[in-house]
Amino acid sequence: MTKEESIKVFEESKIRTLWDSDAEKWYISIVDVIAVLTESTNPQVYWRVLKKKVGR
Repeated sequence: MTKEESIKVFEESKIRTLWDSDAEKWYISIVDVIAVLTESTNPQVYWRVLKKKVGR
């Protein structure tokens, strides 16, 4: 299984990504995306609370 890690830049913020060539899928750090979209000071807590509200 070959995986390629990289960092993408979105509006000057870093988003961690991982390409899984076997599955042909990109995996993207949701915490990094939340940090960019919400400008939250603590995106990990934001994500944890959101998961509870959605019922995951």
